[in-house]
Amino acid sequence: MSENIRLDGRTCDQLRTITFEPGIAPNATGSVLVSFGNTRVICGATIEKRVPGWMNAQGVEGGWITAEYSMLPYSTHDRKQRDSSKGRVDGRTVEIQRLIGRSMRAALDLKKMPGMTLWIDCDVLQADGGTRTASITGASVAAKIAINRLLADGVLKQNPMEKSVAAVSVGVWQGLEVLDLPYVEDRDADVDFNVVMTSEGEFVEVQGTGEEATFTHAQLDRLLALAKKGIGEISTLQLAALS
Repeated sequence: MSENIRLDGRTCDQLRTITFEPGIAPNATGSVLVSFGNTRVICGATIEKRVPGWMNAQGVEGGWITAEYSMLPYSTHDRKQRDSSKGRVDGRTVEIQRLIGRSMRAALDLKKMPGMTLWIDCDVLQADGGTRTASITGASVAAKIAINRLLADGVLKQNPMEKSVAAVSVGVWQGLEVLDLPYVEDRDADVDFNVVMTSEGEFVEVQGTGEEATFTHAQLDRLLALAKKGIGEISTLQLAALS
C-alpha cells in the first residue's frame, strides 16, 4: 500500500498535511482554523446559557450541542450561492450539520453541562474534498478550547469532554484503497467512506457507499483499518494543538 503514489505524491495510507490554528475567531468561546491540505474550515464553539425548548418540555436533564455548517461562496471554483439567498438550506448542508452534531454529542457527557447549549459553527473557506471530516475534526478542537475556558472561569464544575472526536475519508480510487481523499480522488472514487471515531478508538459513525460500484467484506475491513490508522494520527495532532 505504501508504495503506490497518488496524484499529489502521497502514499495510499498517508494523510494530507493537517494543521490547526487556535483562536482564529476571538469572539467565540473557542475556535480554530483547521486545514486538511487545501481544505480549510473555521470552526467556532460558543456557549449559550439555555437549552432548546423541547428539553424543558420533556424534562430532559443536562445540556445540548447543535451544529451549523456552511460553504462560503468563494470556497469552490464556481461561486456557491448562499443558502440565505436561496431561501432554504439544501439537503447536503442539513445532513452535514446533523452529522457534526451527532459526532460532538458522542464525545461529551451532556449531563455535565446543565442548562447550556454548545453551538458549533463550521464555515468552509476553501473546499478540496473532506469538508465534513475537517469540520468534525476542527469542531472537536474548538469545543475543547471552549470547555477548558469554561472550566477555568468556573462556569462548568465538571469536565464533560474526556475524549476527542475526529473524522477522515477513505475510499477506492483507481483500484487503490486510499486515505483522506482530495476532491479529484473523491470525484472519481469507486467507493467512498466517511468515518468518525473517538480518540479512544470507538466508532461514532460510518458512512459508505459504492459509486456505481460494489465492495467486498474484505475491502470494508481494510478501509476501516485505514481510517482507524488515520484517525489515530489526527487525534495526536489534535492533542498537540490543544497543548
